[in-house]
Amino acid sequence: MSSNSAATKPTSGEDATAEERCSVEEVALVVPETDDPNLPVMTFRAWVLGLASCTVLIFLNTFFIFRTQPLSISAILMQIAVLPIGKFMAATLPKKQYTLFGRWRFSLNPGPFNIKEHVIITVMANCGVSMGGGDAYSIGAITVMKAYYKQKLNFLCALLIVLTTQIVGYGWAGMFRKYLVDPVEMWWPSNLAQVSLFRALHEREHKSNGMTRMRFFLICMTASFIYYLFPGYLFQILTFFSWVCWVWPRSITAQQIGSGYHGLGVGAFTLDWAGISAYHGSPLFDTFDARKFPIFSNQLFTSSGHKYDTTKILTPQFDLNISAYERYSKLYLSPLFALSIGSGFARFTATLTHVALFHGSDIWKQSKSAVKNVKLDIHAKLMKSYKQVPGWWFLVLLAASIALSILMSFVWKDDVQLPWWGMLFAFGLAWIVTLPIGVIQATTNQQPGYDIIAQFIIGYILPGKPIANLLFKIYGRISTIHALSFLADLKLGHYMKIPPRTMFMAQLVGTLVTGTANLGVAWWMLERIDNICDVEALHPESPWTCPKFRVTFDASVIWGLIGPERLFGPGGMYCNLVWLFLVGAVLPVPVWVLSKIFPDKKWIPLINIPVISYGFAGMPPATPTNIASWIITGTIFNYFVFKYRKTWWQRYNYVLSAALDAGTAFMGVLLFFALQNNGKNVKWWGSEPDHCPLASCPTAPGIMVQGCPVFR
Repeated sequence: MSSNSAATKPTSGEDATAEERCSVEEVALVVPETDDPNLPVMTFRAWVLGLASCTVLIFLNTFFIFRTQPLSISAILMQIAVLPIGKFMAATLPKKQYTLFGRWRFSLNPGPFNIKEHVIITVMANCGVSMGGGDAYSIGAITVMKAYYKQKLNFLCALLIVLTTQIVGYGWAGMFRKYLVDPVEMWWPSNLAQVSLFRALHEREHKSNGMTRMRFFLICMTASFIYYLFPGYLFQILTFFSWVCWVWPRSITAQQIGSGYHGLGVGAFTLDWAGISAYHGSPLFDTFDARKFPIFSNQLFTSSGHKYDTTKILTPQFDLNISAYERYSKLYLSPLFALSIGSGFARFTATLTHVALFHGSDIWKQSKSAVKNVKLDIHAKLMKSYKQVPGWWFLVLLAASIALSILMSFVWKDDVQLPWWGMLFAFGLAWIVTLPIGVIQATTNQQPGYDIIAQFIIGYILPGKPIANLLFKIYGRISTIHALSFLADLKLGHYMKIPPRTMFMAQLVGTLVTGTANLGVAWWMLERIDNICDVEALHPESPWTCPKFRVTFDASVIWGLIGPERLFGPGGMYCNLVWLFLVGAVLPVPVWVLSKIFPDKKWIPLINIPVISYGFAGMPPATPTNIASWIITGTIFNYFVFKYRKTWWQRYNYVLSAALDAGTAFMGVLLFFALQNNGKNVKWWGSEPDHCPLASCPTAPGIMVQGCPVFR
C-alpha cells in the first residue's frame, strides 16, 4: 500500500477470496488485504526519524517519570509528528544513488514518504515508550537501589540489568511468535487503532463515501486538544466529580466513600478522557484494621497508623534486622492496597486455568501446525513474499542475555543479592507464563500480570533481601512485559506487511539505543539532583518526589525486606488473602462448563475471570471511578456502536481512539512546558481536583495524623 493510493493489489494480482479473508471480523473490517512489496522500508529517512523518535521519547519519559506529576508521552505523538517531517525530507533530499563499499547501492530519497517507513519509525519510537514511560521497572529498580537504599551501584552493572531485561524479552518473543503472531486468532486488538491511524494519515479517500478518516481524525484530535485544557488545567474538577464530598465536607467516612482520587469513588464520575482511559479499579469493604489507615493509599504504615520508617529495620548490607523489626512495628497496608494484592493471587491462577480450558486445545493445535503446512489467511499469504527471521537469531540473543545476567550475579553478587540459581529460576518462570498471558492479551487486549506472584515466590525463598526481590521480578516478570510488547509490534508488522528481517533490525536497534539512553538520563539525574526521591529531605516545592518509584520501593519492602511469610503466613495480618489462589483457580471452571452446556449462548465465554480480576490491579493509584467510566465507554462503542452502526465503527472507531489520545497528549505536553513547569497555575474552586481533603484520614479512635481530626 503506497502513500498515493487507497489500496494496492495482493502480490498474486488477485483480490482476497472469501476463504482467504481473516476470520476475525474486527480485523477483516480494519486491516487492508493488500500489499505493495516494492515499497522501500528501512530507508535513510526511516533510520534518522526512527532513532530520533526513540531518543526524544526516552529522554522525555525518563525525565518526567521522576516528577511529582509524572507524564507518560505516547509514541502516537511521534507517529503524527514525523509525517510532515518525512514528507519534507522526501521533497528536499537529493535523489542521487550512492554506492557503499562498492557493493550496496542506496539513495537518501528513494521516493515519496510511504506508510511502511512510517510503521518502522513508530516501532522504534515504541521502544522509547515501553522503557521510559510504560512500565519503566528496570530504571525503577536502579532508582530504588541508588536513591532509596543508597547503594553505590556500578554503572556497567546497571546497564546490564537494563539491557539484558530487554533482550531476554526479545528472545521470548522470537520463541513464541509462531503461537502468538502467526495464528489468525491471535489478533492483538490494540493494533487495530494503529492500523486505522496509519491508513487515515496515508490513504486518499473518496469524498462521496462521507468524511475522510484523515479529516475526521484532525477534527476529533483538535477537539480533544482544546477540551483537555479544561480538565488538564483550568477546570480540573472535571476529572472527578466527587459530589458526595461536597454534601458532607466534614465527614471522613463520606469522603472515603465518595472521593474519586483517595476513596471508593461511589457516585463520582469523570468527564476527562485521560481519566476514562488511564486505569481501572473496583469497590472495597472494610477489613484488616482498616480504620487505623487511609482507605486508599500506597504508603506503608506502623501499627499506630503512622508512615513506616524502613531505615529503622535495615542492616548495613540492606538485609532485614529481625530484632529491630520486632522492636519497631509490624508492617500494615491500606485496605485497598491489601485487596489489590489479593486480586493478584487470584488473577495468576485464574489465568492458568482459563487458558487451559478455553485455549488449551488451540495452543496444542497451533503447536502441531507450526511444523506443517496449514491454511493461511490473506495476510499470512502476503507475508510469504518476504524472507523470514531464522529462529536461531532470537536464540542467540536469548542465550547471550541469560549468560550475561548470570555473570552479573557472580561479579556484583553483593549489589544484586540474587544468586545464579535465582536468575535461572526467574528465566524459567518467565518462559512458563509468557505464552498463556500472551494468549489473553492477543485475544482480549488485557495483560493479566503476575508481578505479585514473582515477588511472593522469591520472598519466601530469599527472605529479608529486597534487592534480590526487585531483580527477580525484573527477570521473571518484566521480561515478559517486554516480550509481549515486542510481539504486539510483530503483529503490527504482520498487518502492515513489513518485511520480518527489517522489523527484527528496527526492534533490536531501537532496544539498544533506548536502553542505553534510558539509563544515561536516569543516572545523570540520580547523580546531579540533590536528594532526588527523598521526600523528607527535599524542599516542599521540589518536583522530584518520584511517586512511581515509591511504589517500587514499597514492593521491595513488602515482598523482599519484610517478606510474605511475616505478612501472609500463619498468624500474619493478611494470611486469609492466600485463599484467593484457590478461588482464582476454581472460578473459570463453572464458566467453561456452562459454555459447553449452552453453546448457543455466545455471551457465556465472554465472562473472562482473569480480565475481571484484572480490574483490581494497580489500586492504588487506579480508582473505581476509572474502571466504571472505562466499562461504560467500552460498552457503548464496542457493543452498541459495533452492533448497530457497523459501517461507522469500521471507518471511524479506532481513528477516534487515536485522535482522543493524541489530542490529550499534545495538550498535556503543552500545558506542562508552557505553564505547569514554570509554576503558573490557576487558583479557584474549579481548579481543585477533588475537594475531599479528609479522604486520606483514618477513622479509628486515638489515631493522630497531621491535618486529620482525632476520633475519641
